[in-house]
Amino acid sequence: MASDEPQAKRVKLSEEEEKTKSPSKETSAELSSNSLFGMGNPLLDISAVVDKDFLDKYALKPNDQILAEDKHKALFEELVKKFKVEYHAGGATQNSVKIAQWMIQEPHNVGTFFGCIGKDKFGEILKQKAEESHIDAHYYEQDEEPTGTCAACITGDNRSLVANLAAANCYKKDKHLDLEENWKLVEKAKVFYIAGFFLTVSVESILKVAKHASENNKLFCLNLSAPFICQFFKDNLMQVMPYVDVLFGNETEAAAFAKEQDFETEDIEEIAKKAQALPKVNTKRQRVVVVTQGKGDTVMASSDKVETFPVLKIDPKNIVDTNGAGDAFVGGFLSELVQEKPLDQCVKAAHYAGNVIIRRAGCTFPEKPDFN
Repeated sequence: MASDEPQAKRVKLSEEEEKTKSPSKETSAELSSNSLFGMGNPLLDISAVVDKDFLDKYALKPNDQILAEDKHKALFEELVKKFKVEYHAGGATQNSVKIAQWMIQEPHNVGTFFGCIGKDKFGEILKQKAEESHIDAHYYEQDEEPTGTCAACITGDNRSLVANLAAANCYKKDKHLDLEENWKLVEKAKVFYIAGFFLTVSVESILKVAKHASENNKLFCLNLSAPFICQFFKDNLMQVMPYVDVLFGNETEAAAFAKEQDFETEDIEEIAKKAQALPKVNTKRQRVVVVTQGKGDTVMASSDKVETFPVLKIDPKNIVDTNGAGDAFVGGFLSELVQEKPLDQCVKAAHYAGNVIIRRAGCTFPEKPDFN
């Protein structure tokens, strides 16, 4: 059934596609493999419900994302010994690409993912999980560092993430992204998504992809990902910002970003507007800024307006694990964006995906989505 949404409200992809598109064709039928491209840190999540003493011992905030330091070395071993842990294929960008693919279902391999892993057991698990999720993962495999891990320390409906990047930190533009067979996959894509976490790894890889998107009027999406990215990797973030068509973040990240950018406001709607107004290379598109607020309304600045969208209600006792909720939100959003659906439909899909994921452990999902 063809959508009756006015074409003007849709998010246009590249100009060449606009010329070749048949307006009577159902949008989702036009999806081809490798339309959505993600690049980031592939990690194996080790998640467990912990207690406050454990958080205090390692000076962890209940709801945060940090990179592991020397003082966290013992955390991973203690987590496995002391608590009931679950292993899930993770890494923010990879999660979002998987969720987008799950929402789309057919065809398979709409999502492409690049990242670096080790030649080890955890690396093999990530490869197997990517295949099971029907995404086209092309890992740069090296044997100097083991596959990265992320401890997800869950208390109530909070999660504190401690990432030991290891191999994920070894991604090299010249050894992987620049290779002809890999760059061809970038050229096939029409929507690109990279989580801010990758800014600590290979800003040159991000810039190469971002410039390609901008020059070809494709959509480049970035996530602020964590307060520490906005604070300590501000220069890398602001190098990439002029190429960003869709910027994602939660309220904590948005507040950290606003502070670092001297926005002089703590109002989320104002922050979204100011982030939208930052300089942009591709002036054919106005930036869209999307800020989630947990169970609060999602805020979206697009065109000349700021809108709020209530999330789907959920009984707190049905919340199993909020780790992956943000990644799921983005995955849902991207699944509609790559099909050129209107932005409000993208938010609706994002809320649906987030609502499904928090009912389950890790960033996992049932066989099929129940969304239309």
